[in-house]
Amino acid sequence: MSDAHPDGTTPTVTVKIRLESLAKRFGQREAAVDDLSLEIPEGEIVILVGPSGCGKTTTMKMINRIIEPSSGRIFLDEEDVTKVNPDHLRRRIGYVIQQIGLFPHLTIASNIATVPKMLDWDKERISKRVDELLETVGMDPGEYRNRYPKELSGGQRQRVGVARAMSADPDVMLMDEPFGAIDPITRDRLQNEFLRLQEQIKKTIIFVTHDIDEAIKMGDRIAILREQSHIAQFDTPERILVNPADDFVADFIGRGASLKRLSLSRVRDVELHQWPTAEEGAGRDEVRRLLDDSDKSAVLILDDQRRPVNWVNAEHLERSGDGRSLSEGGLPAEAVVQPNATLSDTLNEMLTARYSTAIVVDSSGAYQGIVDIDTINDSVRNMRSDERDRLRSGASAPDEGTV
Repeated sequence: MSDAHPDGTTPTVTVKIRLESLAKRFGQREAAVDDLSLEIPEGEIVILVGPSGCGKTTTMKMINRIIEPSSGRIFLDEEDVTKVNPDHLRRRIGYVIQQIGLFPHLTIASNIATVPKMLDWDKERISKRVDELLETVGMDPGEYRNRYPKELSGGQRQRVGVARAMSADPDVMLMDEPFGAIDPITRDRLQNEFLRLQEQIKKTIIFVTHDIDEAIKMGDRIAILREQSHIAQFDTPERILVNPADDFVADFIGRGASLKRLSLSRVRDVELHQWPTAEEGAGRDEVRRLLDDSDKSAVLILDDQRRPVNWVNAEHLERSGDGRSLSEGGLPAEAVVQPNATLSDTLNEMLTARYSTAIVVDSSGAYQGIVDIDTINDSVRNMRSDERDRLRSGASAPDEGTV
């Protein structure tokens, strides 16, 4: 359960949740979960992934006893919680489901306040916590706290669902395909936002998905499950991709392991390139000089807070009249990512960008630099080099993909 440091030492891993011989049978049927033992490290995202019907959701629901185990034990902070009051247990564990489950007749503030009210928090404390959580998930309290779920987009409702799960500041969160019902673009961005958030809150999270790509992107560790929640492999995403335990795991991962490993690398891990930039108020002569002095085909225009506005090239300068600002022409500054975005998501963004680049901004939206296609290719080449070195050592590998 622990990873060795480069110096060979092994850090101590605190186990937050321990499942011991857990099983669930519904009536006389074959067990949905059979003799599952698993240790969940504190502060990590552990993904349960496997084919439909393998028992992963049943397993997760037994942890907060929405489904009662038929046998076995569940330990939370070394306390056996299989016999405690299940309502009290659930108040210690945040829960986010695919369909979000917001109460349609309650405002956003009242939805988030559900558990704090059960815990008899005073009104001032609840109100402060609601505003704090809305800001945490990127929603202005003044704009959203008095709205109703039907007035929000799917992505916004999902954010509120995450905020509600964190309302009583639980140490543990359960997430059952939380991004599964959202369009792919919003899903990628919410995943990235949640990973950024997890860097701050360091919750212990059990996350159920059927999507191995999502598992690789989101998980510190992944448990790949066979039928009846039998563990085929429980390890880090890197180790699973490099050394699948057996053919079942290799087949579940699928082809293109190098491309999947792009989900393990983040923008913050690569060297950013710089393109010429100019402020919105800059003159056309200045922008022309920037173009002439660089080997780039466009200048990125930034506002007074250094947030990307648009791209301007020589043709745009020629077409634009003297009375127009630089921000009125050119091409929009699309394909914007933050440092915690994966290289896989960044590649997807830049494939639709005019200049085959992704603009990197910080959490306030200020320009940091550029990731281009050469950066992605260098990363893939390094992965292949690492893979060749590993193969020389005699380990087996899944089929590789190419860019």
